[in-house]
Amino acid sequence: MAQPIFPWLGGKRRLAPILLSRFPEHSCYVEVFAGAAAFFFLREPAEVEVLNDLDGDVINLYRVVQHHLEEFVRQFRWALSSRQVFGWLSDTPTHTLTDIQRAARFYYLQTNGFGGRVKSRTFGTRTTSPPSLNLLRLEETLSAAHLRLSGAYVENLDWQTCVAKYDRTHTFMYLDPPFWETEGYSRPFAFEEYGQMADILKRLKGRAIVSLNDHPEMRRLFTDFQQETVDVRYTAGGRGSSVRRTELIIYSWDRRQDPQRISPKTVRAK
Repeated sequence: MAQPIFPWLGGKRRLAPILLSRFPEHSCYVEVFAGAAAFFFLREPAEVEVLNDLDGDVINLYRVVQHHLEEFVRQFRWALSSRQVFGWLSDTPTHTLTDIQRAARFYYLQTNGFGGRVKSRTFGTRTTSPPSLNLLRLEETLSAAHLRLSGAYVENLDWQTCVAKYDRTHTFMYLDPPFWETEGYSRPFAFEEYGQMADILKRLKGRAIVSLNDHPEMRRLFTDFQQETVDVRYTAGGRGSSVRRTELIIYSWDRRQDPQRISPKTVRAK
């Protein structure tokens, strides 16, 4: 079974068992803000699948793992989990690298960084477990992801373009935009974009779920839609301590009038 291949700020692994059981029937599945693509990797494949993200490093990594896994793994033959190497790679301009080198750099930094942050990364260490980058099992770890990605479209579009391109009556979209007033994402997400998202949801041909932090302004913007709050406990920076967070789930359709859903048996997350 494939797993998300790198840590990501706001990753949805712990929320997956809850939300996957709420997905409606569909034949085309789109993750509009893919990030670590937890739901994509933890669910059974749909007939057509799309991973989209505006972060070029994220999409480049997926495309390299999809098409050049052997060469990607070879980049780590002499790699070390080292604070000094982490610093060197952080300072390396991506335009000086090939696509495969760029993917290896991003994977190394995300795997060795603290808390899955993209902006202002720092080297992460723990006294309770070894480094996250296991070089002896790297190819084994990524082989399942390589196979899982082989049948997917991988897009590097802004979210509005992605939604317009793939919206059909048989399409279901999961949108996990940056949380409002939360730092650490790779690019800013303006408040106006959440309002645009609410307007677009009203015109969808297919269906969509949006997950956000439970903020009064988000509740107000999406007041026309069915909403649900879910309490989730996240491990803070992988250090064993946990924090409780309430997430706001927004449905583009009224689930109370349409109880038909994908069977929870399709949920693969543990």
